[in-house]
Amino acid sequence: MRVLVVEDEDRIRRDLAVQLKNAGYVVEEAADGENAWFRGDTEEFDAVVLDLGLPKMDGLQVLKRWRDAGRDIPILILTARGSWTDRVEGIDAGADDYLVKPFRMEEVVARVRALIRRSAGRANPVLSAHGITLDTRRARATVDGQPIPLSPLEFRLLSYLLHHRGRVVSRAELVEHIYHEDVEPDSNALEVLVGRVRRKVGSEVIETRRGHGYLVSTD
Repeated sequence: MRVLVVEDEDRIRRDLAVQLKNAGYVVEEAADGENAWFRGDTEEFDAVVLDLGLPKMDGLQVLKRWRDAGRDIPILILTARGSWTDRVEGIDAGADDYLVKPFRMEEVVARVRALIRRSAGRANPVLSAHGITLDTRRARATVDGQPIPLSPLEFRLLSYLLHHRGRVVSRAELVEHIYHEDVEPDSNALEVLVGRVRRKVGSEVIETRRGHGYLVSTD
């Protein structure tokens, strides 16, 4: 899962990035509104954590431009603007959630998890399919009740496919959402990764649709 953190205060941005990475997300950062708008308009993210008081372009303007362009990324606003009128303006502009500074990092992570679940149509933080349970809060997985060890990359792959179960996910989409931006996987790296996860969860769980991608069915 890929999250864009937009915050001009370096310390807060770094702390948010660390917490979200520790929670299993691929995190990209932007420190001003123009860069954030461009990245959100040209790249795919599963969620955005967006500060409002940004240089070069205000966060509210960034949000409105994304929504006007039809970008439906789940967005959590972080801001020092705490009045009810500010919250209403942010929600009406298209934000999905709103958190006023100061805040607890753990709450940000929890709200991001919830936004990603809801955007995928999943209300429960524990995802289940074919005897697999994956706890998105604790980054733990079991098969038929037995814990299975997953590396962070294996967890991101399984989590993404379970969030989108019932839909064929292309190879390009998986690469974009589970690998860090500075990582260029080899041509067969994804296939090798899928093979490792299959050995842990069962070979029949992740189907290959030749020429299309991978599927975890809803059956």
